[in-house]
Amino acid sequence: LVTNSGSSASSKNNNHQFASFSNKKRTISPSKEQRSLLESTNVKYTKLRMNATQRPGVLKWSFLVIIVAVIIVFFNIGQEEIIDEAITAEDTEAKLNDKTYHLLRPKAKDQEDVVSVVVDDKREKEQEEVVELNHEQKETNESLTQTTQPAAADDSIDSSETEENEEETATAEETTDVEEATDEQEEEPAASSVVQSALDEDEQEISQDVDGSFTIERLKATREAAQNLISMLEQYYNGVEQSKNMMLDSWLVPWNFDKQTNDTEKIDTDKIVMKDKIVDTMARALVTNDQKEFIIGTIGSSVAAGHDNCNFDSYERQMERTFGPVWEAAGMKLVCENAGEGGGCGDDFANQVFCIKQNVSPNIDIAHYTWTYFEVGNEHALEARESLVRWAQMLPRQPPVHVFNTFELPGKPHLPADTDAGGSLMEYTLARYYAKYGYNAFYMRSGYAKGGYDYTTAFKENEVNHFEANHVGDGYHTVTRYGENEEDPNRKSSLGVLM
Repeated sequence: LVTNSGSSASSKNNNHQFASFSNKKRTISPSKEQRSLLESTNVKYTKLRMNATQRPGVLKWSFLVIIVAVIIVFFNIGQEEIIDEAITAEDTEAKLNDKTYHLLRPKAKDQEDVVSVVVDDKREKEQEEVVELNHEQKETNESLTQTTQPAAADDSIDSSETEENEEETATAEETTDVEEATDEQEEEPAASSVVQSALDEDEQEISQDVDGSFTIERLKATREAAQNLISMLEQYYNGVEQSKNMMLDSWLVPWNFDKQTNDTEKIDTDKIVMKDKIVDTMARALVTNDQKEFIIGTIGSSVAAGHDNCNFDSYERQMERTFGPVWEAAGMKLVCENAGEGGGCGDDFANQVFCIKQNVSPNIDIAHYTWTYFEVGNEHALEARESLVRWAQMLPRQPPVHVFNTFELPGKPHLPADTDAGGSLMEYTLARYYAKYGYNAFYMRSGYAKGGYDYTTAFKENEVNHFEANHVGDGYHTVTRYGENEEDPNRKSSLGVLM
């Protein structure tokens, strides 16, 4: 404050604020009264000194203190026995849950040390009691022998009685030892109950963890279920190569789970980190003991909602039935949440990407996005996807975002022109930029085209457009997999409609 008032002397307002410091006149020299007061207190130093006879030296005082201390030590020699006699057994006994210990006892470092000290004390007392009991028994036997001296004719009887007494004494001693040993065994658990209960709780927790953990048996069962699913899909899509082209190569960044080559020029880093993210997502779910569900949350339009279909036929329900057995083998449940909504509601990707946490569980493991119908011709579509990827990383499990697009891969048309919806080549840049977060996009019509069926020839020569409304069959099958066994003809025909 003084500094501020001094530095702002030119400001009247500041001077007013700090008036107690800046507006008071300071006396340049002391007044007459102040000078007289100073003179009265400034006594000369020489008047305060004491001569040698008035003030003993420091060495003299030290010598006297040492002499007194020596006398006290000699006076108290031999008093230890009196102190020991005054200390009772209770003073040296350690007690459970007692943080105060006698100075003559070794201080226990933890609860187990306290238990051991208590047990040792009890054993010592029991041994002392046994010795005293044996001594009393011997004295009793001697007194009985002295008071019951028989005549010469009864010596054999007395000897037999003495032997019997000795046998009874030995039996009593053995019985006493056994009882004391039994009591000791009974008392030890009671003394160590605190430690034992803690160990029991730990064992219980461990057993619970083992019961809910991803054991080697569950690992084998999960691998077997996954291999059964792969074999079924490969058979359904006419072999390993065709199923790979249709399901793995129809993404912006094709999935590759094969062993990487040692040739550094052929290594695709984006594919590696993208694969690592999805593997890490599933592996963490499998080995997390308290996670019982693997959740896939879907937001989007009627494509996700399953409009014009039964709920049973929506792709979320189909995915649960197809992919669910793999997670059941791992002791978990696959949950596919459906937050799809019709496009006529007024919402679209522009505002729904910010509501991922509210529309599906915040604990989703993977996020699905199907707003692609409404992206056509909108220059801000990829901005919304990028926002979704970044918002998803703020969720607890940081789920990868997978886009399900009903059209073809951008820049690679394989189908008749009237069914193409050209996408932006920036989609590839977006996918590789966020590959380490697992972002990728699947293009359904490219999946059909990569299977080998010639949709262009069918359209131009036979005027068959498989992707027009209500067309039955996709060029490979005329009905869904589970619709093959359907007996109702109307139901079976409905299950064969592609779009």
